[in-house]
Parts: sequence; structure tokens; C-alpha cells
Amino acid sequence: MKLESRGLISLDINGTIYDYKLYQSLESLSRTKSQRQSAKELNISHTVFNRRLLKAEEKLGFKITEKVGNGTILTKNGLELLEEFQKYQIKIEEPSNINIVGGHISSGLLESIKHPFATNIYSSSDRDAFELAKRGAVDILTLDDPLIAYERDIDFTPIAYDYLVLISSPNCEDIKSINDLNGLDFVNVTGSAQRLAWNTLKHYDIDYNITYKVNSQFDAFKLVKNSENLHCFLNASYFKGNELLKFDTRHVISLIKVNEDKQEVNEFIEYLLNDGQEEIRNQGFTPIQ
Repeated sequence: MKLESRGLISLDINGTIYDYKLYQSLESLSRTKSQRQSAKELNISHTVFNRRLLKAEEKLGFKITEKVGNGTILTKNGLELLEEFQKYQIKIEEPSNINIVGGHISSGLLESIKHPFATNIYSSSDRDAFELAKRGAVDILTLDDPLIAYERDIDFTPIAYDYLVLISSPNCEDIKSINDLNGLDFVNVTGSAQRLAWNTLKHYDIDYNITYKVNSQFDAFKLVKNSENLHCFLNASYFKGNELLKFDTRHVISLIKVNEDKQEVNEFIEYLLNDGQEEIRNQGFTPIQ
């Protein structure tokens, strides 16, 4: 598949131009997992939204979406296409803007805090964000879990602490000790700091079952709350829950400087480590300072 930028969020794929409308549809669908909700978000009918996707698939010659339960998600090709759109969108932004890509929790933190910098922030999983950062298309990579940096011996800058809480389906019995987790069913969030919880359970010889895998903590939360006898470990900064493994799952929210030559990047990081620490506290995280 040959891709080439043709102006404002437009791509030439094998001689056919795909404009920003397809990008908007893919970006929205990657978040909502619902064609109807995305159509409403883009202020178009569900029929128009669906036809847009089908027309693109017909021209491309491959599927970019697939049905999962009552929802719709992007296929591997769809995710790759969305990534290409994001890459070219980043390239056409104002040079002084700081382009940031990162995990859902860490990028969400930077979107929420008040700061005096012009930023463009894109949310993804740590792994997908890292792949985009490797291309040099962004200025800063943020990580929900520093594992990627550890694995590759990459320097990273901690900006906050977080920990995991246990979220359970309604009407589940109270979990009072780690032994109460034995035999329970869990949702796994790909690329999250949950590895700390799983390592802890293994350390204490707790037998647990991974029954679902999702890409977002927010999807995991909805799944648990709409199910029976299902559990998940999620970030305390965004979710209230049982703090049973608080000290076992404490970890850093960090960032990696990709573009070291951009002065605004250095100034932004300096702000986060100093004046921005109070803003970070206000968002439910534990400051580094």
C-alpha cells in the first residue's frame, strides 16, 4: 500500500485521494467503537457514516473495520491507515506546536492540565505510540508504563506517580485480602501497567483467569460494570476502586524527549517538573516533586 500526503489530512493511496472526512471517521470510531455514536459525533447520519467506510473499503480492497459484539472496531489495516493520517496531520501543524503522542492515561493527563504551551496531543496505546515516535513524527512520547523504555534502555523523565485499583462488577463480594482474588475472572488491558498487578498475583501464587482483552482502560471499565463477576485493575488517577494492591502497583507516568532540538520541548518538560506539578496533583496523580 503506497501512501503519500496531499495537503490537509489527505492521502494518495494507489492513486486515489482520501480526505480528512475518512480520517475523522476512523479517529472517532477508534474511540467510540460505535458507528452510531461516531455518526452523531460528526453530525452526520449513520447511513452516511457507514457508506463512507464501505466506499473506502471498496476502493482500498481491504477491510478497515470489523463488527465486535454490538460495536465496530478498526482492523489492523484500519489502524495503520489512521496512523498514517495522524503522522501527516502532525507534519502540517504549526512548527512551534509541541506534537505529543502517548498512552491513554499519560496523554489524557497532559490534555487535562493547564499550561502555557501550544500542543497537539494524540492518544494511543504505549506500543502504538512508540511505533509512531520511532518515525520521528512527534516531539514527545508519553508512557503509561515505563516498560518500553526499560526494555530498550531509553532515558525517560518521570512526571507523576500512579497506582492501580481493583474495579469489580456490581454486586460482587467484597475483596478484603489478596487471597480473595483466587479464581476470579479479569479483563486485561493491552500495554498498560497491569503487568504489575499480574506479577504481584503470581508472586503470591494467586490463580486468576484472563477472560477478556481490550485496548483501553475505559473499555475495560465499561465491560466490568456491565458484566457479572468480572474484575480489572485500572489507574487510580482515573478510577475509584479497591486499593488492595496500591503499594505493589505504584509506577511512574513518564515521557521521552523525541525531538531534542526543539526549544519548546525542553521548556514544556521544565514546566511539568516544576510549576506543572500542582496541576498534575489536581488531576488525581501523585507529583514527582
